Amino acid sequence: MDKIRKIMNNTTYINSMTYIKDAEVDRKFCLHGVEHSLDVARICYILNLEEKLSYDKEIIYAMALLHDIGRSAEYQNKVSHHQAGADIAKGILEDAGFGTSEVEKICDAIASHKYVDNNKKDLKYLLYKADKLSRNCFDCRMYAECYWDENLKNKEITY
Repeated sequence: MDKIRKIMNNTTYINSMTYIKDAEVDRKFCLHGVEHSLDVARICYILNLEEKLSYDKEIIYAMALLHDIGRSAEYQNKVSHHQAGADIAKGILEDAGFGTSEVEKICDAIASHKYVDNNKKDLKYLLYKADKLSRNCFDCRMYAECYWDENLKNKEITY
């Protein structure tokens, strides 16, 4: 996965992820580092296989690795990480060698991964679902204090 290697070595990616890690050093709730992104990627890829959707593995991993990159802008400038993430991801994806259509699809999913989409066959839905499934709320010490809606919390292993 050459394009994924290029993302992981991209200066903007590295700097953004370092900023997020530093900003979340005292965070008690879910973190948004590489471990979370890889969990999302793996779950997303499993969903892709189970639903027989045939999305390319590099597209899924790129989308998942970059889906929270906008947290760096959110922490610095108090903006939504969704659109900021899509804006940051665009240049990283282009530098990694993704085509225009692929960049648009990935960035669209990143920009809208907060909102559930009823189309269970598109990247937006896969990212949304995998992002939520990646959280082990049932084992979280901050469960009672978490701001997530009770209906969104993973109260048991569901997949």
